Amino acid sequence: MKQFAVYSLVLMLLLACNAPNSTAQSEHAYTNALIHESSPYLLQHAHNPVNWNPWKAEVLERAQKEDKMLLISVGYSACHWCHVMEHESFEDTTVARIMNEHFIPIKIDREERPDVDDVYMSACHLATNKSCGWPLNAFALPDGRPVWAGTYFPKKGWMEVLTYFVDAYQKDRSKMEEYATQLTQGVQTSGQVQFNSSAPDFSAEKLETSTKNFLSTIDMQRGGRKGAPKFPMPNNYQYLLKSHYQTGNTKALDAVLTTLDNMAFGGIYDHLGGGFARYSVDDRWHVPHFEKMLYDNGQLVSLYAQAYQLTKKPLYKQVLVETLDFIERELTHPEGGFYSSLDADSEGVEGKFYVWSKSEIDSLLGDEQTAKIFNDYYQVSERGNWEHTNILYRHAENTKIAEKYSISEAELVKLLSDAKATLFEVRSTRIRPGLDDKVLTAWNGLMLQGYIDAYKALGDEKYLATALKNANFLTNTMLQSDHRLNRNFKDGKSVINAFLDDYALLMQAFTSLYEVTFEEKWLYEARDLLDYTLAHFYDSETGLFNYTSDLDPPLIAQKQETSDNVIPGSNSMMARNLHRLGLYFYNSDYLGKATQMLNNMSSTLETSESPSFYSNWLQLYQDMVQPPYEVAILGEEAAAKRDVLMQNYLPNAILLGGKDEGTLELLKNKLQDESMIYVCQNKVCNLPTTDVSQALKQLLPK
Repeated sequence: MKQFAVYSLVLMLLLACNAPNSTAQSEHAYTNALIHESSPYLLQHAHNPVNWNPWKAEVLERAQKEDKMLLISVGYSACHWCHVMEHESFEDTTVARIMNEHFIPIKIDREERPDVDDVYMSACHLATNKSCGWPLNAFALPDGRPVWAGTYFPKKGWMEVLTYFVDAYQKDRSKMEEYATQLTQGVQTSGQVQFNSSAPDFSAEKLETSTKNFLSTIDMQRGGRKGAPKFPMPNNYQYLLKSHYQTGNTKALDAVLTTLDNMAFGGIYDHLGGGFARYSVDDRWHVPHFEKMLYDNGQLVSLYAQAYQLTKKPLYKQVLVETLDFIERELTHPEGGFYSSLDADSEGVEGKFYVWSKSEIDSLLGDEQTAKIFNDYYQVSERGNWEHTNILYRHAENTKIAEKYSISEAELVKLLSDAKATLFEVRSTRIRPGLDDKVLTAWNGLMLQGYIDAYKALGDEKYLATALKNANFLTNTMLQSDHRLNRNFKDGKSVINAFLDDYALLMQAFTSLYEVTFEEKWLYEARDLLDYTLAHFYDSETGLFNYTSDLDPPLIAQKQETSDNVIPGSNSMMARNLHRLGLYFYNSDYLGKATQMLNNMSSTLETSESPSFYSNWLQLYQDMVQPPYEVAILGEEAAAKRDVLMQNYLPNAILLGGKDEGTLELLKNKLQDESMIYVCQNKVCNLPTTDVSQALKQLLPK
């Protein structure tokens, strides 16, 4: 097996790629089975000479019938290095001949099939003992058991890898069988969490230790985690913001504000068009990997909205508004869904759509002083600030720049606004990055939550209208009559059975939609989704949820997602949903399951040196230590009082109410002649008040 180690030294690249141009099938020399798929990433490869197949039962059956190894290649539409490998290898007929003759090649869009990606990504980590990314290329026996996996290979290296496995499969089958058995066992047991039968022991002291360990990983000068690259990781800062609010920890607040300020100033933020790129390749947020993902922007809208609720900082409102303008303009389906991503590349060059030369800016702005101020403000130079061109990013507050040029802040803001509008108009005529226009339920849940949080913070009715349109779109296209969800929608088709994150993130958003509308149907939709997951995903032996439904054909491993990453893990989301909906419905079974799930994770949370990978679990832990308030608002003015309340940052409260008592237990017998606010905790309520300011005082952490 030593030969396998040779390939484990290949550079693992976590970067990512380009969407296809749709061209009539008849114009291409080659067409494979991907032509019938709807995923933009799969369609990108539909005219490769490689005989790619989608992941389907009949394809897997054919592999066993023909006794051929599976070659499983995983990527996504916005993936730069996926695109590079396609051009170098998958469009090459010599490479394709080897792949077609000796393997069953399978292409997978990781965003559509994260379950398959997770299995073979786990195999990559175990086989190479390195960080793995995309493109992910896995070799497996005909029954799907992985033998080895790696990431990007240049053509020469890829040919060597292919030749090695062709030879090994023919001449050393027994060793491959042995290794596949070992690797599969590793995949099946990796990340497993045991049922904790001990009594829960959640304490403020243990939580404080986790927070201290958390903060030790933060770059307190530039924000984000120490070092490079820097990923936004919004849930990390939602936890720290909540920790500050609940405990008064000023360092936690400093970590959040430093991160948000530097991201908003940095090149990771699109200063002309709004929205954030996926990550920064440097440690200053200056140089983005230019792809824009819906899941990042949805969560960052929520984070900036919550930070604005707490601080009322104008910069956060600006970022919030501009990012939602970007979503509306570039990532919104006419019927209300949200698209998945924009590529990093245009015209085959990463970032070309977004960067500028100084001479181009000078010419477009015309006035010498305007150009001088703009270039100083956004760090534009003749030599360029990145690869002989310029990314726009800030380095100073408005007050400093205004003082330097002896103008008022209002004059500076007007000058910059006009200049940005000029450049944006010109940029809009450039060849655009590719759009991945599939709609994913989970990511739409994150963006729906973002619009709800923006509405809470700013009170702009158009954000609520967009949220409701999206929620109705999802119920009409993704939700089935038995409360089962589909994951994807494109070109009128919705065909993939949903995964746990789809349910978890949508029920979170539907619950939040109830809070801002007091329309009970959204709360009951959330409960129906929760009950469906309990019936089809819950594992009573571990007290956790499987990532895939019991209706889906089994993979070689049944995975349970327990850590939080760029997107919170599906089990931590389910635990928080169980707890939140348990409070709304007085459901002791929900509450008990949430407690057990956290108890299963408690030793990991309390001992981890990297608690940032459990930030969503830590938010639930905070709720166990300091139980949330239940705020009931009833009467003709319930909506108005709710709207004033929710402009404040209230991470320790759930809101419920309406003009009448509705069907929720906590609202019974509380309707009076005047509109009243009841602040309750553990079902015990303070004396009601008509005054929002008095209610806010009752909501202060104890």
